[in-house]
Order: sequence, then C-alpha cells, then structure tokens
Amino acid sequence: MPSSLIRRGIWAIGVAVLVSALVVAALPLIASTRIVRDRIAWEMSAWSGFRVTIDGSPRIEVWPSFRAILSDVTLSQWTETDAPPVVEAERVEVDLSAMAALRGDVVFSTARLVRPTIRVYRTASGFFLPAIPSGGRITRSIDTARGVVSADPAKPDLTKLPADPFGTVELRDGRVVTTVGGKDTEILSSLTGQANWAAMNSNATLSATGIWRGESVAIDFASPKPLVLFAGGAAPVTLSFKAAPATFSFDGVASVSENAYFDGQARFAAPSLRRVLEWSQAGIAPGAAIGAVSVSSKVTAGAGRVKFENTTVALDNNPGMGALDFSFGEALPMISGTLAFDTLDLRAFLSAFTPLAPAGAVGPGEIDTSFADRINLDLRLSAAHATAGAIQLADVAATAQVKNGLAVFDISDASAFGGNIQSSLRFDRKPEGTQVELRLLASDVDGGAFATAAGMTRLVPVGTGTVSVILKGPGKAWDSIFENADGSVTATFGPGALSGLNLPAFLKHTEQGGFFALDDVSDGTLPIDGAEIKATISKGVARLDKAEANSAKYKIWLSGIASYTGRGLALSGGVTQLDQAATQANGQGPNQSSFFVGGTWRTPFISPISRGVSGE
Repeated sequence: MPSSLIRRGIWAIGVAVLVSALVVAALPLIASTRIVRDRIAWEMSAWSGFRVTIDGSPRIEVWPSFRAILSDVTLSQWTETDAPPVVEAERVEVDLSAMAALRGDVVFSTARLVRPTIRVYRTASGFFLPAIPSGGRITRSIDTARGVVSADPAKPDLTKLPADPFGTVELRDGRVVTTVGGKDTEILSSLTGQANWAAMNSNATLSATGIWRGESVAIDFASPKPLVLFAGGAAPVTLSFKAAPATFSFDGVASVSENAYFDGQARFAAPSLRRVLEWSQAGIAPGAAIGAVSVSSKVTAGAGRVKFENTTVALDNNPGMGALDFSFGEALPMISGTLAFDTLDLRAFLSAFTPLAPAGAVGPGEIDTSFADRINLDLRLSAAHATAGAIQLADVAATAQVKNGLAVFDISDASAFGGNIQSSLRFDRKPEGTQVELRLLASDVDGGAFATAAGMTRLVPVGTGTVSVILKGPGKAWDSIFENADGSVTATFGPGALSGLNLPAFLKHTEQGGFFALDDVSDGTLPIDGAEIKATISKGVARLDKAEANSAKYKIWLSGIASYTGRGLALSGGVTQLDQAATQANGQGPNQSSFFVGGTWRTPFISPISRGVSGE
C-alpha cells in the first residue's frame, strides 16, 4: 500500500511538472496569438489616455520575467492627428502578468521607455509641460479626485479617492524637446528616471537625472497624496534639485490649482551667484562673481507673490538675516525686502542687480543697464562691516532700487575714514542715453586716509575735513562718465599737515630757476592750519577755482585746470610768506614765489615764474 501511494504521488508530481512546462512553453505561442499588438496598444491607450501606435511586432520573453518588448512606439493626442507625437520611444519594455496572459488579458505593472523623446510646450505661466491627455484611467482618476477635493477642500475624504493601479514607469536615455521656429530644440538630454505610484490613492515618488544646459541635474520628488495634489488640493510635498551650479530643496505643503500656493521650508545654495545667473539664463547680466551663496527661509507663495520669512543668507560665508518679498503681478517682477549682515561686499552684492563694474574687471567696459528691463528692485541693506572696493565701512545703512529705467544705490549712513560717509549712485535711462549721477559727502574724515583710498598721494591734506563730490554725465561706458562729467568738488580741512612737500627744498629750487620734478621735493611734510579746495568739473576737466593751504608762515595756492582724459596739468600757483615780523621790519608786503605746474598727474613738473615781494 505505501508503495502504491508513493507511485501515485510521483505520477501526480510528474503531471504537475509536465503541465507547468507546457504552460511555460505555451506562453510565447499564447502571447503571439492572443496578446497581439493591437491589444497591447489598446491597453496602453486606456492607461495613458493617449493614442498609442506600435509599428514593430511585439517580442515576448518568458525568462527571467514575462514581458513584451515593443519597438517604435508613439503616444499622440486623439484629437490632434496632425500634431507631432507627445512621446516617441525606440523601445518599450512592458512587464506582463503570465496568468492574465493565459486568460487573454493584458495586465502590466512596469513600463520602461528606452530612448524616448518627450515633447513639451511653454505654458502661459512660462513652464514647459507636455500635452494633457483627454481621457484614460489617469485623467478619470484625477477628475474623480477633483470632485472629492471640491466637496471639502480643507479636509477631503481620502477614502473616496479611486484606487486604480498605476505601477512603475522608467525612462532610459531620453530627451525633452520643444518646437521653436518649426524645429525641435532640445531642452533636456540623457534623461533617466523612475516614477513609482502603486495605486492612485497611494504615495508616489519620482527620481530622475539628466543634462540641462550642459550641466548634470538630479531631481527627487515625493508626496503621500499625489492624487490630491494633481486634483488641485493641498498635499505634503518634498522636492530636491541638485546640480553643480546650484542646489535647491523644499519641504512643506503645496497646491497646484488655479490658485496655487506653497508653504514650507526652502533651501538654496550655490558656489557662485554669477555662475547661477549665467546658467539659468535669467536675463540679468551678472557683474562681479559673488562666492558661495546659501539661503534658508520659510517660504509662503500664492497669487503671484512669494514671501521669504526668517531668511538666513550667507554670502562668501558672511551670514545675514532678513525678509524678502517677490511680486509678479506687475509687468516686471518686483523684489523687495530687508537684509542685515555682519560683513558684506557691497560692490559684489549689488553688481548682480545693478550695472556696477565687475570686481577685478580689465578695462572700463560698457555699462549694462538692460537689467532695468527685466526686474524691479527695492532692497534695504545694513551691515556692521562692509567693503566697497578698497574702502572699509562700518555701521552701513543702504538701499538699492531699480524701477522704470532708474537704478539707484544709496548709502544713507556709514562710518569710514574716522568720519561719516553718505553717497548716491544713480543710473537714469533716457531716450538720449543713460545718464549717471554720482554724489558723495564725507564729513569729519581723515583726509590722508580718504585721499589714499581715492588714489591720490601728492599734496594731500592730512587732517580732519569734509569732502563733497557731485558728478553727472552720459553712461555709455565707465570712462565716459568721468571724461564727459559735469559737476563740482569741494573740500575743507582743519589743522593738520600737507604731505608730500618739502617746502624749504621747493623754495630753494624756485630760487635757483629752471624746471624741476615735484618728486625732487616730495620728501617732507608741511604743518598747516587748514586747507580749502573748490573745483568745477566740465566735460571731464577740473578747473580749480580755489585751492589754498595755510600754515603759520606760508600760504600755498593753486589755480588752473586738470584733465581727466589725458591726465594733463596746466596750473599756476604761488607760495606767500606770512612772516609778519620780517615784513613789518622791512616795511614791505609778504614775499611770494610764483610757479607753473605742468606735466601729468603721475609726473608733475614745476617751472618757477618769479620771486618777488607782494605789494611792491
């Protein structure tokens, strides 16, 4: 008896193995006869909502998994027969259910699109998106979810969401194109990624990599309620974007309805703001290359407005805090807000938004004011310490404004050179050309330190004084501002010294006659009681209306012109001796030496005119 049972068991196992083998062997035959090309195309159409065509014959593989390999697959809009396909793929690999195939059904959970081309179009909002299908299970599920969300937008009933299966979609070596001038223009290449969405009412994730504008990028997206999000409701979202020029992440709640909004924490970082502006093709001409930039902020966006609250900003590892507001309701986007820094490079920061000359640039260059056509700006800045080129500033309060062709940068208050600095730089675009206006008021500053920062080292009053500069001229190029500027320069200084002048040696040279270089008598310093300078600027030429320095025994004066363009000098001057005891004893007026100053700013020469007694 036992042996009989054993024999029957062996026969049963053998029959089962034989049946299984026959089923496996029959799958390709069944697939080739029942799961035909049109049946697969129909199922893919019902799933996606697009008209699916398969030019090549399906190839069925049983091992290691049961799948169909399709060639030359296109997905197109049903209503636009003449339009190019939304998706074209050289090959599509579909994982099939073997049991469903035996029943004559097509059930697949994974689709791999190999070397697909995805066609997108620019929407009214400026984004590039593919065409939306007019039907299909996905569209119907979103329509159903939209009704659920509309019934209770604040807290939709998730149990009423459709539970249709979706599966996994993979992309391998794809590209994204758009039509420009009747020709396809590639936006994204080497696109590889995977979207996992088991069922419509479950969570979804997306990971993709590609090459955008010459840089490798990676995107990751996840949401526990994607169907609610696509139906116009609010759902939690995490998003990250990584590339060499910049990284960005968002974690919060989002809605993509007609009244879309975002509310969450956002982070942005870039090794160079200039590189980001160039790579993003934002249309803002980058100036100086700000180093590492990072921003972390609470973001609230909606109705054409983005608010950044509790914002932490770091520029070149210099941290700052504040708030920003982006508005998009006007013709141009508007950026406004306040930022406070511990340390800040004003020149580098503002060159990203204003036509300041690039730091370290070679030559004067053209002034680019095209930024005024693309953005409105209203920023309030403060910094405990700041630099403007070689100038060191402290306790800075400044504003940067760009609107209607006018760009203004004002330092309303700052400490520098032992005193106080106020300045204004304006770029005003007019039909006849850009006009640039520069104003500077330096009060109670150290004249020597101020002059050194301005690049002047000869005959500089060293002492406390006040300097006022007003210049205005055409702004085609940086050189043209000074070459054609009109304005004025005034300065007054109290007790101190006149550096770079050995007066006894100067007077000795004038007595001997013949011209001599100012360098020959620059190894001294003359104590003075005060100095005053007044100059009128016209077309880049400074006319000295008054330039006097007074000491206990002498008065030194200059008058004439100095050219900015050629750096030439044409000045007359004099040294008047104010030794009252000597003049009263002789019954004469004060002695005076007159001279002419020529040459250039760098190499001035002195030519004595006469030496006499005033009042004779």
